[in-house]
Amino acid sequence: MKNMRKDFPILNQKVGDKPLIYFDTAATSQRPQQVIDALSSFYTDSNANIHRGIHMLSERATELYETAREKIANFIGAADSCEVVFTRGATEGINIVAETWGMENLKAGDEILVSEMEHHANLLPWQRLVQRTGAILKFIPVTPGGTLAMDKLDELITPRTKLVAVTHASNVLGTHVDVKTIAKKAHAVGARILVDAAQSIPHEKIDVQDLDCDFLAFSGHKMLGPTGIGILYIKKELHKALPPYQVGGGIVYEVDFNDAQWLEVPQRLEAGTPAIAQAVGLGAAVDYMNERVNFDELKKHEAALTTRAIEGLAPLPKVRLFGPLEDLKKSGHLVNFVVEGMHAHDVAEYLNCNGIAVRAGHHCAQPLAKKLGVPASVRASFHGYNTLDEVDSFVTAMTGLVTEG
Repeated sequence: MKNMRKDFPILNQKVGDKPLIYFDTAATSQRPQQVIDALSSFYTDSNANIHRGIHMLSERATELYETAREKIANFIGAADSCEVVFTRGATEGINIVAETWGMENLKAGDEILVSEMEHHANLLPWQRLVQRTGAILKFIPVTPGGTLAMDKLDELITPRTKLVAVTHASNVLGTHVDVKTIAKKAHAVGARILVDAAQSIPHEKIDVQDLDCDFLAFSGHKMLGPTGIGILYIKKELHKALPPYQVGGGIVYEVDFNDAQWLEVPQRLEAGTPAIAQAVGLGAAVDYMNERVNFDELKKHEAALTTRAIEGLAPLPKVRLFGPLEDLKKSGHLVNFVVEGMHAHDVAEYLNCNGIAVRAGHHCAQPLAKKLGVPASVRASFHGYNTLDEVDSFVTAMTGLVTEG
């Protein structure tokens, strides 16, 4: 992990006279120089529109774009690169499923099951879908210990269930969800499963065929890649069930003045000029993770950082930690907490004055924050470029805040 850190030039700066400590990877990760170079190289040497240009630059750009798709398909274990759709991020990917497959397949009385720990991106599309179709939205409860009540699945998943949409890892609690078991139970009643992998794919190796998910969405910017790019995996057997999400150039097989016929997925879901450079950058991020990141070592390192943070914060007066703490010590990558009598934003600003970047708020999971009984909390989240010394500086700053402030 020490070798990994030097690849991230942004970490060499200071906040005032303090060295920057970046503990906000769960919101967006930093990018290694290799990804920055890939973006620069594309714009310098290969910038052109893709698929339809009969000239050198267009053909080069097309090859880079489609090669990135193949890299990502291999990275997530997809059976075919056609199962990988480029999106603007996990949010758009989930909205695509709701607006295409959902609108085509759900009717009044059907059920969608989500969990109580979902990010708004995996809640609001389903809220809107049930309002428009008459379907019913149900929830897997969060236990007091910060895990999902998996023992409730057999009563929640019924013959009326058409879709289960669940996070792979909570962006608030850090909880890892056993989506493989949920997928098996969903498929047993003929339902489909969508996995929000935005918080898991930066930290562990994912195989969509092993998970047996039907849809999986994630964002590039959380996994060392550029902003404005993401992936929606769609199992090939479902492709014919998805109409276009948007219509326009790039998705048509044939058009006349009154009608149109569409290309197959993925092109059918990638209308207009896509984020070509960002897709190439995401491909470079995948290359980097394949070449420079040992996921077993990454997990050990992040767990050590999380353990140090939990053990440093837990004894402090007024500090309340959230989530399954013992599990997080083994395989976590974030800690979430509040300080009694202090607003989370004030805590975050105090840390910022000490050069430490954390996230404060409801973390786009407001229903969960309400269930936890807090308007906002503070989240420190880690990746391989963080160090134990940085965690120690964070704990020292927090100790000063709660004992002096």
